[in-house]
Amino acid sequence: MGIEQNATPKDFPGQIIPAGNGGNITITTLDKVINWGRSNSLWSLYFGTSCCAIEMMQTGAARHDYSRFGFEVARPSPRQADLIIIAGTIVNKMAPVLRRLYDQMAEPKYVIAMGACAISGGPFYYNTYSVVKGADHVIPVDVYVPGCPPRPEALLEGMMMLQEKIRTESLKHKVNPIDGFDQGL
Repeated sequence: MGIEQNATPKDFPGQIIPAGNGGNITITTLDKVINWGRSNSLWSLYFGTSCCAIEMMQTGAARHDYSRFGFEVARPSPRQADLIIIAGTIVNKMAPVLRRLYDQMAEPKYVIAMGACAISGGPFYYNTYSVVKGADHVIPVDVYVPGCPPRPEALLEGMMMLQEKIRTESLKHKVNPIDGFDQGL
C-alpha cells in the first residue's frame, strides 16, 4: 500500500504549483527594498530653457525644499543623473541636444516634463516652425506637470508621483521605454 505523490482530487479546481517555486517571494521583497532606495535617492539633471526654470529653482529653495523628498542631489552631468526635468520650450535646434542628454543617462532613467511649453509646445507652438510640440516627441516622458508656469507645489506633486511609479515597478518585467519609440513619428 504505497502513497502516491502526485495525487490530486478530481474535483480540485486550481492548479498545482511545482515545488521549488518560492523564489517569487524573495524577488518581490527585493523589488520593494530596491525600489524604495531608488525612489528616495533620485539624482536630477535640469533642462530649463525658459520661465518654468525659475519655478523649478524655487522648488529647491528653503520654503518648498524638495531635499526632504530625496531630490537634493543635482548633477551637472547626465552620466551621473537618473532623472531629467524639462522646464520650458524645446526648439528644433535643442531637440538633438535633449535626446543626446537622455541617451547619456544611466539606466533606469526618468523624465518629468514641466509646464505647457515642455508638454505641448505651449503658446509658442502655433504659427511657429521652430518649436517642438512637446518633449514626448523627442524622448519618452514619465510624468507631466501642467501649468504656465506650474507652481512649485505642482512640481513637488509630480516628483512624488514619480516616486510612487518607481516604488511599484518590478525588476522582473523591466522594459526599455526607448525600444520602438521612434516608430510612427
